[in-house]
Amino acid sequence: MELDFERCYRAVDSRDQRFDGWFYTGVTSTGIYCRPSCPAMTPKRRNVRFFPSAAAAQGAGLRACRRCRPDAAPGSPQWDVRADVVGRAMRLIADGVVDRDGVPGLAVRLGYTERHLHRMLRAELGAGPLALARAQRAQTARILIETTGLGMAEVAFAAGFGSVRQFNDTIREVYAAAPSELRNARGRAPVAGGPGTIALRLAYRPPLHSAALLDFLALRALPGVEEVRDGTYHRRLRLPHGAAEVALTPVAGHVAATLRLADMRDLAPAVARCRRLLDLDADPAAVDGTLAADPALAPLVAAEPGIRVPRAVDGFEMLVRAIVGQQVSVTSARTTLTHLLLPPSTPAPGDQEVCVAEPAPPGRQPLDQPRGPGRGWGFPSAEEVLGIADRGFRMPAGRRETIRAAARAVVDGELDLDPGGDREETARRLLAVPGIGAWTAGYVAMRALGDPDVPLPTDLAVRRGAAALGLPDDPKTLDGYARRWRPWRSYAVIRLWRAK
Repeated sequence: MELDFERCYRAVDSRDQRFDGWFYTGVTSTGIYCRPSCPAMTPKRRNVRFFPSAAAAQGAGLRACRRCRPDAAPGSPQWDVRADVVGRAMRLIADGVVDRDGVPGLAVRLGYTERHLHRMLRAELGAGPLALARAQRAQTARILIETTGLGMAEVAFAAGFGSVRQFNDTIREVYAAAPSELRNARGRAPVAGGPGTIALRLAYRPPLHSAALLDFLALRALPGVEEVRDGTYHRRLRLPHGAAEVALTPVAGHVAATLRLADMRDLAPAVARCRRLLDLDADPAAVDGTLAADPALAPLVAAEPGIRVPRAVDGFEMLVRAIVGQQVSVTSARTTLTHLLLPPSTPAPGDQEVCVAEPAPPGRQPLDQPRGPGRGWGFPSAEEVLGIADRGFRMPAGRRETIRAAARAVVDGELDLDPGGDREETARRLLAVPGIGAWTAGYVAMRALGDPDVPLPTDLAVRRGAAALGLPDDPKTLDGYARRWRPWRSYAVIRLWRAK
């Protein structure tokens, strides 16, 4: 990745936080690296180097600035936009794939050799997959050191390090301090919620229209899985090592996150999925600038800057939501989906099928009740969906079989709905499933795979929103018109939904 020195230096000189996460500033005279918005005195040109990643700066022998905390900056928005191998790799590394499966596992997921993958990442980011994962481990370890009472050995293994020695060496190298010094210097404030609870801030690039995000999620919230209450989004998660519950509260400058994890090794993937859900790595200036160039959308952008695309924490869940939502209202889809979440009750005498209890009213079962995963906890996995009897599906038989076919494809490994999946290949395989058409595949691409450029011209609510703005509402004509919104047509869809 080539970084234009003059443009980067101007961003640093103006302390422009919009560039945080795009690049990192290395100061050779002090041996530190910072985010562009660091409040410290602007370094002299001759002492500055720019790096495309924190890992590249660390590889050059620089340590993280303790004042601006560059490891807490938003991620680069290009990893959400790009559908190439490097973009997919960065999304998978953020989700902890290297920590769980190593570089060989990452290479297999992407379909490339380890050597070629290393070469591509090195060319783009100045660091290979191990160095990028190491930088993420250091950040995870710092969070655990400063926000929990875990012993240092527990922190080391929870953050993904192979040994305590490796952990100590990395922390000293990245932060120029021993782990105990970080804890003593920061001070550890007690966190309500008990063991396994972590509170942290999730940074974003302003503006963020938090009301639009919460309104969208509240309308589609499923009892027992998620809810919006008092300006906070609560959600249950299934993570690689266990269950989790999160509470996300957008405030000025950041999103306050409280995570309750069954296994601390899931901190990095939990943070990555929360960021992805709220689209916190987006570049709203670029998105709004493109959409505001259309006179029809300009008033909407001016009135509501910073609209994001609510994404997903689980690809299979989003696919099921899309299938159920075909040609029905959001309210009807929510009612239908609620029945899939209910634990089976005791069958009546002579009844060999599973009986389904009536759903509890929203809010009667608070999300902070300690539960373990399983049917009745969170959204069912693909394996669990295949075990639900016919009576558990309150929908037409054809739609029920479409869901089962999709679940089988996920279980068999034929369908990759993770954010690091190949978007074109996933769309092709989705369309091969009987009962899945272009709208469903597009909706999944937009929300599960994070594609920022999905137009959905056949969507009824999109067409109504277009008509309300005086735009063509014929699908073919609207699709042609929407080309002027590229590469941000998914964001235009959210605005049309709000305009309907």
